[in-house]
Amino acid sequence: MKNIVVLVSGGGTNLQALIDAEKAGNILGGKITCVISSNSSAYALERAKNNDISTRVIPRKDYSDSKSYSMAILNALDEEQADLVVLAGFMTILDECVTSKYAYKIINVHPALIPSFCGEGYYGLKVHEAALSYGVKVSGATIHFVNEEADAGAIILQGVVNVEKDDTPEVLQKRIMENVEWKLLPKAVSLFCQDKIEIVDGRAYVKE
Repeated sequence: MKNIVVLVSGGGTNLQALIDAEKAGNILGGKITCVISSNSSAYALERAKNNDISTRVIPRKDYSDSKSYSMAILNALDEEQADLVVLAGFMTILDECVTSKYAYKIINVHPALIPSFCGEGYYGLKVHEAALSYGVKVSGATIHFVNEEADAGAIILQGVVNVEKDDTPEVLQKRIMENVEWKLLPKAVSLFCQDKIEIVDGRAYVKE
């Protein structure tokens, strides 16, 4: 049984999707063992406590730079014996000290179809604002491994929704979360925990 550690910063809707999937028996071979937050007032911590999952708070503001903060996160992951790290609305880009030690063991969800509308500065509603302003007809979400470059790791799964004429960023965000993020993130986690993701030449493939 693999130890899944989830990193959060805010409300924790993707964390809740993972918790619900685990309770429904849809995450095979893994268990959420700890939730680590960069923000002491994140509601995601309440979601964890309500489901008897241990929590840790490592406030970003307590550290002077990304490297020292990432080292603190790395130490916590090691202490928790993490087999898989899931970034669920975690608002800090981790330094290479974490991404290299946990290469192909950190999964993130990005609310667009990478390589569109991704990279540094593209997060939250900004992604959906950019997609709408470009006039795309479909959008979606990407589940990918994390490396030292923002949103540039190997893609595991992608899902698509139609963009409607009257969409606002908020409406599109909700449609993508409900129809793609909350379904594909638990699926990717389960595939990882069952050793069903293969890396070939830096690309991720799902084994049948």
